[in-house]
Amino acid sequence: MSFFSLDCVRKKERELERKVRANDREHNLSFKYATNAIKTSKYNLLTFLPLNLFEQFQRIANAYFLVLLVLQLIPQISSLSWFTTVVPLVLVLLFTAAKDASDDLNRHRSDNRVNNRRVQVLIDRKLRSEKWMDVQVGDIIKLENNQFVTADLLLLSSSEPLNLVYIETAELDGETNLKVRQALPVTGDLGDDVEKLADFNGEVRCEPPNNRLDRFTGTLSCGGQKYPLDNEKMILRGCTLRNTEWCFGLVLFGGPDTKLMQNCGKSTFKRTSIDRLMNVLVLCIFGFLAFMCAVLALGNLFWERNKGSSFTAFLPPLDGNGPGFSAFLTFWSYVIILNTVVPISLYVSVELIRLGNSFYIEWDRKMYYARNDTPAEARTTTLNEELGQIKYVFSDKTGTLTQNIMTFNKCSINGKSYGDVYDYTGQRVEVTEHTETVDFSFNRLADPRFTFHDHALVEAVKQEQPEVQAFFRLLALCHTVMAEEKTEGELFYQAQSPDEGALVTAARNFGFVFRSRTPDSISIVEMGQQRRYELLAILDFNNVRKRMSVIVRSPEGKLCLYCKGADTIIYERLDPSCSKLMDVTTEHLNEFAGEGLRTLALAYKHLDEDYFRDWRRRHHEASTVLEDREDQLDQLYEEVETDLLLLGATAIEDKLQDGVPQTIEQLSKADIKIWVLTGDKQETAENIGYSCNLLREEMKEVFVVSGNSLDDVRRELRSVPETPLPPPAARRALSLSVLWLSRDAQTAMRLDTAAADSLLPDGVLGKDATVMADETANGEYGLVINGHSLAYALERGVERDFLRTACLCRAVICCRVTPLQKAQVVELVKTYKRAVTLAIGDGANDVSMIRAAHIGVGISGQEGMQAVLSSDFSFAQFRFLQRLLLVHGRWSYLRMCKFLRYFFYKNFTFTFVHFWFAFFCGFSAQTVYDEWFITLYNLVYTALPVLGMSLFDQDVNDAWSFQHPQLYVPGQLNLYFSKAAFFRCALHSCYSSLVLFFVPYAAVLDSVRHDGKDAADYQSFALLTQTCLLFVVTIQLGLEMAFWTAVNTFFVVGSLAMYFAVTFTMYSDGLFLALPSAFHFIGTGRNALNQPGAWLTILLTSILCLLPVVTLRFLSLQLRPTINDKVMLKVRQAKATPPPPPRRARMRRTSSRRSGYAFSHAQGYGDLVTSGRFLRRPAATPRTSGSALVGRATAGFSPMGRSAGYSPAGRQHNAKVPDVQVTSLQMYRTMAEPGL
Repeated sequence: MSFFSLDCVRKKERELERKVRANDREHNLSFKYATNAIKTSKYNLLTFLPLNLFEQFQRIANAYFLVLLVLQLIPQISSLSWFTTVVPLVLVLLFTAAKDASDDLNRHRSDNRVNNRRVQVLIDRKLRSEKWMDVQVGDIIKLENNQFVTADLLLLSSSEPLNLVYIETAELDGETNLKVRQALPVTGDLGDDVEKLADFNGEVRCEPPNNRLDRFTGTLSCGGQKYPLDNEKMILRGCTLRNTEWCFGLVLFGGPDTKLMQNCGKSTFKRTSIDRLMNVLVLCIFGFLAFMCAVLALGNLFWERNKGSSFTAFLPPLDGNGPGFSAFLTFWSYVIILNTVVPISLYVSVELIRLGNSFYIEWDRKMYYARNDTPAEARTTTLNEELGQIKYVFSDKTGTLTQNIMTFNKCSINGKSYGDVYDYTGQRVEVTEHTETVDFSFNRLADPRFTFHDHALVEAVKQEQPEVQAFFRLLALCHTVMAEEKTEGELFYQAQSPDEGALVTAARNFGFVFRSRTPDSISIVEMGQQRRYELLAILDFNNVRKRMSVIVRSPEGKLCLYCKGADTIIYERLDPSCSKLMDVTTEHLNEFAGEGLRTLALAYKHLDEDYFRDWRRRHHEASTVLEDREDQLDQLYEEVETDLLLLGATAIEDKLQDGVPQTIEQLSKADIKIWVLTGDKQETAENIGYSCNLLREEMKEVFVVSGNSLDDVRRELRSVPETPLPPPAARRALSLSVLWLSRDAQTAMRLDTAAADSLLPDGVLGKDATVMADETANGEYGLVINGHSLAYALERGVERDFLRTACLCRAVICCRVTPLQKAQVVELVKTYKRAVTLAIGDGANDVSMIRAAHIGVGISGQEGMQAVLSSDFSFAQFRFLQRLLLVHGRWSYLRMCKFLRYFFYKNFTFTFVHFWFAFFCGFSAQTVYDEWFITLYNLVYTALPVLGMSLFDQDVNDAWSFQHPQLYVPGQLNLYFSKAAFFRCALHSCYSSLVLFFVPYAAVLDSVRHDGKDAADYQSFALLTQTCLLFVVTIQLGLEMAFWTAVNTFFVVGSLAMYFAVTFTMYSDGLFLALPSAFHFIGTGRNALNQPGAWLTILLTSILCLLPVVTLRFLSLQLRPTINDKVMLKVRQAKATPPPPPRRARMRRTSSRRSGYAFSHAQGYGDLVTSGRFLRRPAATPRTSGSALVGRATAGFSPMGRSAGYSPAGRQHNAKVPDVQVTSLQMYRTMAEPGL
């Protein structure tokens, strides 16, 4: 399935307004709107060969070798046979074509899978099953439960009361909680009557296609009336219909015009930084090749004029061929001979190395997730070495860092903390999967999936402690959850946030079961007894209030307000009598926050009947005014939510994936900066940031930007040096717009405005951008920015201020961001920072970010497979990222750099010998080596050893790589292969070629054999030179390898053995007699290599070539050792497999920071609940006679755990707080009066 597999950028006339008429295909086709089909494939059977060859010959190297082939077919300038170029060129083209064909076949399959899905379409007054690709704008389609939404639809009607539908938007915004959409009443009356739907001829005028997921404007004209349309009437492609039997919708946008596709970003071809560097180097090599050929051509010109006349007797010149023309032909002849400076086998070898390293990733059992049977997958084989150079990681939060599973972990009730487990000595016990869980069998309605470990809390409930029961009663009443009971006793909660679902589930298991609701009542089961509370008002949540309240009337007629919200907000509204209880609860909240839990404070208040009657009247008046409605309601909410009585606090854990904190810590040690880009609210993201060690208490300050205008955001980003230090209380308050940096931070992070203006020119992002230099801060800082502020921060003139501030921080969290904003942040860093980026996510809302980054990683998690399908690499858990980067990425980069350095060295050395020989052969374009040696040098004699090194070499094993993540830093700095490294390699080759030419030349010059015959013939010199060359490059390869295996050894020794076997075979009498023109070095092997002087020459050239290398490495190791040298020395000293890394103890931090509000909550659900628009069918009728409670506490019960007073410090813990004023609730017992 691939919704995103499409290039969303379409070259067409700009659309200003969309006009759609229902059930009128002819009218809608006149506007030429995009169909619902998608096409991602590049080729078909007819176009594959020409298009693929055209693409391949766009590569400079391939075109270069094609030109060489043409030149070799001209006998006047070619001194080499055509097969020396044809064979490797054809191999490269075939290999690449096969790979491209395989990739495009997968794209065809993905396209067909999506386009051929079926949906029911209303055509000719009948519902017909049609393919997705045949759906047109203006069609009315029917969706059924759990179906994917086909296109962007205007909701017409549904099976649910009041024409509601429930949709899951995980592939749009990453949130798995359900959303509600409602149709207009005028269309809702159509129901599922096909005749009425077929007669519907409404016309929609709306905005053109755009990427705004949260906004839609339009009008529906029907029956002479106009009705406004907004986002609440739309269901978008990428959503899934849930808990709704059927619905009908009108197609407004299809295929590439849907909002999902508009957010997908442009699909680009990704190339590694080494590829880009190689393109530059190849151009330099071409220039250098032209220079060498020009020098040799000039040499031929002068030689022909001065010396050539002496040879005309036996080499007569052709008519009209003077020295100038001879020099011209010589130039092209040397272009052919010296072409090995850019060997085509280089590109074949690079592809094989990348393919091999990709297999290592897929075969790695330590990246295999057995629970889901999901191995790691390298979906792109051309980016492996880029994994070893990552500087910035952009991560989604929900489903990537977390499991998106909320659990009720701990709580504080009336000054007592519950949730920790203690042994018989009073020592706190680490909770594991083997720790004994609480038995909830006394509650037949308990959720069997819920687990809790502190038995003291359930015993307190059984003992009917009023404050404990009131705590869970609040959780069962104060929420907007919907209950679904398909069969008796089987409850399913539909919560608009997983946090709220976790709290209601906790109350359910502890005996306070939320059963059902109507617009004006809530039914719960309290310890087995059915009770119905009258719901009088919901004071809804919003981002400013950071709390929600309900006002209910108990069956006994008591009025009570229940409130839950951010502790900082609740504390401001507490009655003064709660001051001491507040102090104790604050200690517990700090402890919970230090463990990264998401906290809420709970409070209540009894209301006077007369006061409430007056308040309710004023509330109704305020809710019906047209102007300042929200302000008036807020004032009424503030009025009633005062003098609250504190009950306690909850602590919810958004379960992190296993190993996330350790992974982030390891990546931070490797100097990798991690930015979290999430659609969640700020407080949620901050809590997870602390939980996973992204944000730490040790940081000097966390800078929060939340301006609501361009000027505000610019001022906040630029006011770091000028802003005075606020008081400590203000710095801790999360409700402030900005947490200003401390004075030390201001000094450390001060930016020079004049210098900043000179760094980058003003211009559109991504064009004419100058790379920003890295700056360092004195200490660690964090940055948090909201989505609406980020929109301004990414605008022209502000983006550089944002990037500079963000790059000075160790961690960055962007909240409430859209998919397109995620991609824009990645593009911002790519544009202005010389760094490699990686984006990792698990949902369709992460696809644009994954495509924008240099490397995209998909998590195959809870939110579908969209991210995986668009990624370059994929696996099941975030913790595998450290192995992908620190092990596979670093090894791949190290191997590729070693390969390139060695490959250029051996080929430059091979080629430069030709250059020196030209000065001794009259610049006649004669080769110094045998033709067969030239053909087989890169394909046979040196291919396997260098491939063995590039596939198996490693400086240290994976355990040492994890113990020393600093080994990753050289890759970020391009220290292993760069332009400087390339030119050092060229100088080394130049020196080696001088030795390899002149030492054998001096050795055979004027020398004689032991039988007195002359040994100075061309063939003997060629054989001696090529043998010296092969020994030198092979020994050099041995020096490069740090990890010898049996395969490497076999390749090295086998290649030398192959050289001698092939040499003696081709120089034999038999092959000469069979093909004398092809094998004319008859007997040269046995005549030249049986002389002791030849082997002495081989030894001497090897020593002279390698001695400077060994000396330089020794001096570097002693005087300037690198991090690799130091770690490899430790490995040698260990002389054994290093012990595994020490087990990381669970981190327990003391923190003054608490959650601002734990919910990923949206405003407006209170109105839905009280209006009845949110309601489903009536739940199954519950039994009113609750079963007898099993295991009710007796008078002799002695509680265990934290509430029993045990403390690791030996002092009484959780004892009753002295001098805490007893509230009316605490004096109240349900046994005497069973209802509150």
